[in-house]
Amino acid sequence: MHVIGGSASTSLAERISRELEDSPFSIPYRKRFPDGELYVRIGGKLEAEEAVLVQSTRSDEDLIELLLLEDAIREAGARRLFVVVPYFGYARQDRSFFPGEPISARALARHIGLEADSVITVDLHSPFNRDAFEKPLYEASGVPAIARLLRERPVDLLVSPDKGGVDRVKNMSKILGKPWMALDKRRLDSEHVELAAPANAPEVKGKHVVLVDDLISTGGTIVESAKLLRAMHAESVVASCTHGLFLKDAFERIKSVVDDVLCTDTLENPARRASVAPDIAAILRTELARR
Repeated sequence: MHVIGGSASTSLAERISRELEDSPFSIPYRKRFPDGELYVRIGGKLEAEEAVLVQSTRSDEDLIELLLLEDAIREAGARRLFVVVPYFGYARQDRSFFPGEPISARALARHIGLEADSVITVDLHSPFNRDAFEKPLYEASGVPAIARLLRERPVDLLVSPDKGGVDRVKNMSKILGKPWMALDKRRLDSEHVELAAPANAPEVKGKHVVLVDDLISTGGTIVESAKLLRAMHAESVVASCTHGLFLKDAFERIKSVVDDVLCTDTLENPARRASVAPDIAAILRTELARR
């Protein structure tokens, strides 16, 4: 199995190749034509080989690179192509809210799947996204990666910033054997929220608390959650997530109210300390054994 790392996920791709034990790893050549168009080239032939392409799609440029690399891998003769999209961009537009809108998650899922035999993602932002893929889809979770890191730290209580993350925090609770709670959240606008502890909230005073989320973008929810937990006299507050976008000054604002920030390596950011490579490699090994 040959692992190819796109420019958005080079480090993670290399880790996946190591997890797969002696799988060849390569980085495509990449340049810009004078008119700005992207050029990519993979090295060598892949005739009758199984290929793994790893590329998050945070930007339009990442997406174009992914599609070009898929085509290049097929041109090189790969027998099967597993496309790993650790962070699936455009996932938030998973339905049409106004007439004339595209369903971007569906559109991009279809195009990514055209040359893929199967697709692997990590913590899709919405369950509706799963139905958008026409090829077999496998979804890894970032929870085990964060849990492996938290085992080395004092943890008394796990907290989801909202009710939508209950399944995630419950999974973390099951792995670590720690209690959990979900905050009550009311969104005021795209960057501001109002949070409150539930009526049956466990004791927070003097506890080491970890916030568990799937995605941090502007940081508004995490900042307000941390402030609430500080007001409840938590001993320490750590923010954790799978996908760390940290738009604008989000990372600095979060760091000012928490003791630490932990993310997985689905995206390049200052907080990526936990790797999802073992979890993605496990899915790939299962796929290989199945066929």
